[in-house]
Amino acid sequence: MNPVPTPLIHASKPPPEHPVNYAVIPQSDPHSSYLLHHASILDALVRTLDSGRLVLGPRTFLFEEVFASFLGTTDVIGVGSGTDALVIALRACAVEPGDAVITVSYTATATVAAIELAEAIPVLADIDPLTFTLCPESLETTIREYSARPEAALHPLKAVIVVHLFDHPADLPAIVKICALYNLILIEDCAQAHGASYGGRMVGSWGKAGAFSFHPTQNLAGVGDGGAVATSVPAVAQMARQLRQYGWKERYVSFIPGMNSRLDEIQAAVLQVRLPHLTDENSSRRAIANCYNELLADVPVVCPVVHGPVNHVFHQYVLRS
Repeated sequence: MNPVPTPLIHASKPPPEHPVNYAVIPQSDPHSSYLLHHASILDALVRTLDSGRLVLGPRTFLFEEVFASFLGTTDVIGVGSGTDALVIALRACAVEPGDAVITVSYTATATVAAIELAEAIPVLADIDPLTFTLCPESLETTIREYSARPEAALHPLKAVIVVHLFDHPADLPAIVKICALYNLILIEDCAQAHGASYGGRMVGSWGKAGAFSFHPTQNLAGVGDGGAVATSVPAVAQMARQLRQYGWKERYVSFIPGMNSRLDEIQAAVLQVRLPHLTDENSSRRAIANCYNELLADVPVVCPVVHGPVNHVFHQYVLRS
């Protein structure tokens, strides 16, 4: 798609005789977020360390349960990172080596890296220039064009990864219909979209699986790496649990090739502290975004939009200039 033309804003350095002290505004500030819940996080960490149970224990299982309830899915499986969550989601949804997977050309590196780690082949579609998310028209065009290529017989299309970039939900109803029409599996990359929703339904609950990251810069953040796979398909949940721990269906018996990717108890404890505050903190993000919109109204830049019946929770506030 051709991007919407936008005016440019030009910046130049001030003359030496008029020095200017610029304030440094970080893109994100995980330490500030940590300080908001300092006492509760420290208490949770001490309790976890004192328990002696640090991997796949009661805190992980409880967080999986409450996060699934928050999302409206039947299952959440905690894993080691958001990238691992995508890899495990792909494999749990029966995407096999050599299969082709469509995703967007504008996304974090991890989306395509996960497809390649699953030994699948990435096929890129375009974005909607208003929302920076997967354009349904481009998705359908990409499906048709790829299916007409000779390599489609050897590397058939199997799945679509939709990315809710910067916390704006993609056009999920349209994308769900297209995936159903062409018999493609829908997986959601929700790494930046904790608490976002479309038409009142949480992202991460629309596809066969949703993948989340709990990196310290995310809206729902741990104190290190962490991730989760969300699903309401029992077979996907069972496979994801096997894949995150060496392919074990029972202890020490690997029924399938798996990996070591487990959400540890320390991250789960911190996430339990932060999850009850997520909705209010997302509301604060929206209020700040509205303030930016007002103050930047006369500046020649393009501010973020909220398009459709969505709850945009502004993981980032991204300007075009």
